[in-house]
Amino acid sequence: MPVFRLSDQIIFPKPELSREDGLLAVGGDLSLERLIRAYRMGIFPWYSHGDPILWWSPDPRLVLYPGALHVSRSLMKTLKQGRFIVTLDQDFPQVIAACACAPRDNQPGTWITDDMMDAYCRLHEAGFAHSVEVWSQGELAGGLYGISLGKCFFGESMFALKNNASKVGLATLVHLLRKWSFNLIDCQVTTHHLVQLGAIEIPRKQFMAELKLSLKSPTQKGKWEMSKGDIVF
Repeated sequence: MPVFRLSDQIIFPKPELSREDGLLAVGGDLSLERLIRAYRMGIFPWYSHGDPILWWSPDPRLVLYPGALHVSRSLMKTLKQGRFIVTLDQDFPQVIAACACAPRDNQPGTWITDDMMDAYCRLHEAGFAHSVEVWSQGELAGGLYGISLGKCFFGESMFALKNNASKVGLATLVHLLRKWSFNLIDCQVTTHHLVQLGAIEIPRKQFMAELKLSLKSPTQKGKWEMSKGDIVF
């Protein structure tokens, strides 16, 4: 399959036209409108510093269903101990900056460039991007961020400065998404870490059908909040 070059028009080719490795298109920009259009079509940007913007729609797709999260006994113990405090949308810029600095297996650099950070901060300000902060003794110990459209949460990246901090953040988020009737968490590409937590691969065709169903529901825009009664482990 060819790789499509995007124009100034905010349009994308069909995801099924992606190459075998998932690469679909190159170019365009990271405007709010283009990013939202991409996510609604099951497409996301992923590129390194110095490269043009690359747009992907992999097949298979890694997803985590909110009811399928695997919480190990050690993680459950950590959750019940209450060693961490979890918040939502309290410091999105700090979370995405920490994700950009987090070391990745087999990745010498980061795909979260300055332009990506600026773009997702704009998505956050517009009410589409959300962060989960995990605090320990007043310091940020871990967290994650992603995009919410309809009843689908598109997970982008996570980090941990202390053991289990990112897992605590993810478990808390999944619990809330399940309570809010979300039916799909997009994890994009397969990692051993996410598979251990219950994520599974599904064909892109199935992902697109489930995404279409999720997008029929209204988007829960704006700052996300939770009360003390929201979390019961």
